[in-house]
Amino acid sequence: MFQTATTHLPDATGTDALFDVELRKVFKVFDGETAVRAVDLQVRRGEFFSILGPSGCGKTTMLRLIGGFETPSAGEVLIRGKSMNQVPAYQRPVNTVFQSYALFNHMSIAQNIAFGLRIKGYNKAQVEERVKEALNLVKMESYANRFPSQLSGGQQQRVALARALVNRPTVVLLDEPLGALDLKLRKQMQVELSNLHRDLSLTFVMVTHDQEEALSLSDRIAVMHDGRIEQVGRPTEIYEHPRSAFVADFIGETNLLPGRLENGDRAGVLIRTGSGLKIAVQPPDSWNENATQLTVSIRPEKINLSLYPPEVEVNCFEGRLKNVMYLGTHVQYLVELLSGDRLTVLQPNTVANTLPDPDTPIYTHWHPTDCIALASTHPDGAVG
Repeated sequence: MFQTATTHLPDATGTDALFDVELRKVFKVFDGETAVRAVDLQVRRGEFFSILGPSGCGKTTMLRLIGGFETPSAGEVLIRGKSMNQVPAYQRPVNTVFQSYALFNHMSIAQNIAFGLRIKGYNKAQVEERVKEALNLVKMESYANRFPSQLSGGQQQRVALARALVNRPTVVLLDEPLGALDLKLRKQMQVELSNLHRDLSLTFVMVTHDQEEALSLSDRIAVMHDGRIEQVGRPTEIYEHPRSAFVADFIGETNLLPGRLENGDRAGVLIRTGSGLKIAVQPPDSWNENATQLTVSIRPEKINLSLYPPEVEVNCFEGRLKNVMYLGTHVQYLVELLSGDRLTVLQPNTVANTLPDPDTPIYTHWHPTDCIALASTHPDGAVG
């Protein structure tokens, strides 16, 4: 694990601003194509904040706007309450950790970490002290004289983190920082990165397309789609209470069944799908009585399976087992309902599991509070 016994907190910037990073109505246009659309965003001081989304959604452009590698086409970027629009990247109180590490192969580890300090004019004694502190922080003291080619991927990532932290930035930007690591090492580094953030109380802003990584590391998450922020919230809010079909589908796995409102109020909603299923659903957090086109979202782990008709009054549908995938700790089932709809079901793996013949009736059922109704479109008409 990282150790922090001799580590000092980053230099303060002398401001009482509540937010370390703010974006106000920010646009970014490349050759007529809008990559970031009217984004408003606030990252609190000391927060581990993740920007999550598929390739091409604008998340990396957002990070580059914060870091100063891109300039907004409109809007304003602020750090600790100060506008950064006219401040070049090298003068901003941020440092970036890239997926590729971007280490200098002809320099030793200590020289890599010291590079930025030397550029800024620190004297030899100051550089040596800060480099030693940074190496101690990432538990790499014995590797100071080695070269990047002599290190593993995880060790190079630690060096990249040390180089970012040695300048004592206000904000650390992480651009897919663990993307180049294998799965086991990635999991290990997630724990270490979380511990580092907790111990230093720094503000981390991470870009990733890995949903599990964002859920496990973040205090809050912004989900992006087509240059817009679809939703910002704590991991549990994003997963359990998505505000759009896109967020529900992108964060983890879900079953989406589009339909129309049959009847409903704030106490409960009944939706009829295109195939004729009547599904009792938990109403959306912001209930819109005028909404007619709705999509039902049901997480695979919320669905129960039974070989016999269960004694439930709603949300029970007969089907046939079509596919089984063994996932180690869990088993994934694909069930085709008599209506023709297909549901993915995820259940804990038990040795006692006996699977029915594909032609044997099997019943899916879930509680109305285990699914949610989502508006099929945004207020501006964009498809969710």
